[in-house]
Amino acid sequence: MPKLNLATVAYLLIATSLWAGNAIAGRLLVGSVSPITLSAVRWGLAALLLFPLGWRVFMPGSALWQNKKRFLLLGLFGVGSYNVLLYLALQTSTAINVTLIGASMPIWMLLIGAVFYQTKPNVLQLIGAIISLLGVVIVMTRGEIDTLLSMELVIGDLLIMLATILWAFYSWMLSRPGSSNERQWPWADFLMAQVMVGLLWTGFFDGFEIAMGHAYLDLNLWTGSLILFVAIGPSLIAYRCWGMGVNGAGPTVAAFFANFIPLFTAILSAAMLGEPPQLFHGIAFTLIVAGIWVSSSQGRSANV
Repeated sequence: MPKLNLATVAYLLIATSLWAGNAIAGRLLVGSVSPITLSAVRWGLAALLLFPLGWRVFMPGSALWQNKKRFLLLGLFGVGSYNVLLYLALQTSTAINVTLIGASMPIWMLLIGAVFYQTKPNVLQLIGAIISLLGVVIVMTRGEIDTLLSMELVIGDLLIMLATILWAFYSWMLSRPGSSNERQWPWADFLMAQVMVGLLWTGFFDGFEIAMGHAYLDLNLWTGSLILFVAIGPSLIAYRCWGMGVNGAGPTVAAFFANFIPLFTAILSAAMLGEPPQLFHGIAFTLIVAGIWVSSSQGRSANV
C-alpha cells in the first residue's frame, strides 16, 4: 500500500523544486535555443551521462525488449512529448497561464485513474485538489484577483494542457509495473530505457523543426551551463525522484506535489531579483500542504 512518509515527501519535493528550476531555465533560453532542439540536446546529454550506469538495458535479452510497447509510451508521454510541449508553450504563453493550467494535474490524475485504472476518487481527494489549486492561484496572481481576470488564452495554453494530460498518463503507468519484476530492475536501466526511447521521439519531432528551418542553437558559456543544468537536475535527478515518489505515494497524491512547482518557481524568481518572500507565498504554501494532507488522509487506500 502506498504511504506518504518522509522519504517519499523528500523525493517529490526534490523533483518539483528541480522542475521549477527547469521552467526558469527554459524561459531564460527562449531566443537562444529553439524549443524542440533544446529538448533534444537536453535528453541527448542526459543519455550520455546515464549511459555508464544503464548501458545493460541495451543488451540482448534485456527486459526493455520484452516491454517495447510499454517503453514506447513511457518515453513518449514522460520524456518525448511532455518536454517538447512545455518548451513550445513557453514560446507563446505567459508563466502565469502555463503554471495555472499545469496546476490542473491533480484533476486529470483523478479523472484518468477513474476512467482507465478503475480507481474512483473520494470526496477528500476532490476537496484537496480544490484547496491545492487555490494555493497555486494565489501564488501566480500574487493575491490579486484582477490578474486572473485579465488572463488571455493562446496556443501555448492548449499545448501545456495536452502536456499535463500526457504527464498524468505517464505517472499512472509508473505506478502500474508492466511486469511482475519491474520494480526490481536497476533504477539506471529503467530510467535509461525511458530516456533513450524519449530521445528517439524528441529527435523525430526535432526533424520537423529542422526541416521547417526553425531550429537554432546559440551556444556559449551561459546557454551551455543552463542546458547542462536541465540535463542533470530536472532530467536525471528529478525523474528518478519522481518515480520513487509516485511508487511511494501513488500517482494521485503525488500529483498534488506538482503544485509546488509554481510556488518554488515564484520563490526562485524572487530570489534572483533580490526580492524577499511575501505573505501570499506563505498562504499559498499552507493551502498546497493542506490540499496534500486532506487528499492523502484517505486517498492512500485508493491508490493501491
